[in-house]
Amino acid sequence: MAVMEGASPGHPVADALEQMNAALDSVADAPLWSLPGSQVDAVLQDAHRLEGRLHELNLRLVGEADRRRASTRAGAASPQAWLRRRLQLAPGEAKQHVTLAAALADRLDLTRTALASGDLSRAHAQVVAKVLATLPSDLGSSGRMDAERQLIAWCREFDPREVAKLGRRLWEVIDPEAAEAHEGKLLAKQECEARRKRHLAFGHDGFGGHRMRGQFDPESAAIIAAALDPLAKPLPTTADGPDPRTPGQRYADALVELCRRELESGELPRRGGEKPQIVVTMTLDKLRQAVGSGRLDTGHRLSPETVRKLACDAQVVPTVLGSDGQPLDLGRSSRTFTPAQRKAFGLRDGGCAVPGCDRPPAWCEGHHVRYWIDGGRTDLDNGVLLCCYHHTTIHHGDWVIRMAADGRPDFIPPPWIDVARKPLRNTVHLIS
Repeated sequence: MAVMEGASPGHPVADALEQMNAALDSVADAPLWSLPGSQVDAVLQDAHRLEGRLHELNLRLVGEADRRRASTRAGAASPQAWLRRRLQLAPGEAKQHVTLAAALADRLDLTRTALASGDLSRAHAQVVAKVLATLPSDLGSSGRMDAERQLIAWCREFDPREVAKLGRRLWEVIDPEAAEAHEGKLLAKQECEARRKRHLAFGHDGFGGHRMRGQFDPESAAIIAAALDPLAKPLPTTADGPDPRTPGQRYADALVELCRRELESGELPRRGGEKPQIVVTMTLDKLRQAVGSGRLDTGHRLSPETVRKLACDAQVVPTVLGSDGQPLDLGRSSRTFTPAQRKAFGLRDGGCAVPGCDRPPAWCEGHHVRYWIDGGRTDLDNGVLLCCYHHTTIHHGDWVIRMAADGRPDFIPPPWIDVARKPLRNTVHLIS
C-alpha cells in the first residue's frame, strides 16, 4: 500500500486519502480487458468525476496552506514558489493552483460545490473563475450568482474553451436590455488586458527542440496570421505524395520562412555593428565525414547534416576549425551566391526547382548541387533554387540533383519512389 508522506491518522481527510490510496493500490495491476464493454464508458466517466473531486480537495488544501502562511515559514518568495517546489509543478501550473484556490475560497461557492461533487473539471472551474472576474464589482451578489449558475450549466454541455466564448453572452442572462453595451465594454476591457499580458518566450525543451510560447491581443494575432497564412499553405502534390506536414508544422515553417526573408533583406537593425546572422562551429573533418555535432553561437548543438545544410545559407556563417581548433574559414564571400546569381537562378528555375513545387524565387534559397563544404563552387552551374522545406528535404533525404547538359537541374528520385530513378524536372513554373 502506498504510504502518504506527512499524513496524520485520525483526521477524516487524511483517513479518506489513505483509504483511496489503498483502494487504488488494489486495482493498480487489475487487467482492464476483463471489464465488460458496457461498463467501460461508465467507469471512465466515474474516474473523471473522481478526478474533479480530488482537484477540489487539492485546491482546498492549497488554500489552507496559504492561510497558514506555509510559504513564509518555508522562506519561499511566494505561495506559488512554495507550491512549485513542494509538488514539483511548472511555474504556470503552480500559479493556476493558487489563483483558483483563492477564488473558490473567496466567492465561488457554487463552483466549489460542483467541483467537489464531480460535476465540474478543474479546467472548467478555471474558466468560470476567469469569466466572473471580468464582471463589474458593483454587480451585486444576486447578479453574480445568476452568472455563476449559468456558467456552470454551460460547463455541463460544452468544453472549457467553448464556455469561455459563451461567457461573453452572460449579460443576456444578467441584464438582457443592456447586453450589447456591456459586451462592448467587456471586449474593450479584454483587449486592453490582452495587450498588457502580451509576451513571447523561447525555451529549450531538453530533448533537442525549442518551445515558443506567447500571447497576443486580437489585432496583433490577426496581423501575425495575415503574414503567415500565405506562407503556410500546403505544398502541391508531387511524386512523394501530398504535403506530409500538419497544419502546425506548416505554420512553424511559415514563421521560419518569414524570419529568413527578413534576415536576407538586410533591413533589420544591426547587432554590435553587424548584420544579424547565425554562427555555427564544427571541425572540418567532422563536417566532411558527417559525424559528431556542430555548435551554434547560442550553445545548442546540431547534427552534421543540419550544419551542412546551413553552410548553403547566406545568413549562416560556418566557422570551420582545423585539428588545432583554430578557425580555417569564416564564410568567405565566395561561399554564398550573390544577388545577381540568385536573380539568374530565378530566371532559369522560376522558383523552387523541386518537381511539383510552386514556391516563387522570393521563398527560396541558393543551394550548392555539389556541397560547398565538399569543394563545390559557388557558380551558376552548381547552384539551384530550393524553398526552405525542400532545402531541408534534399539535405536529409535520398533525392539526387544533377545538372543536365542544357544547364538546368534534374532531380533523380529515390528508388522507393521510382525503381528506374528517371530524372524529373519542375514544369510548374513553365506554365504559371
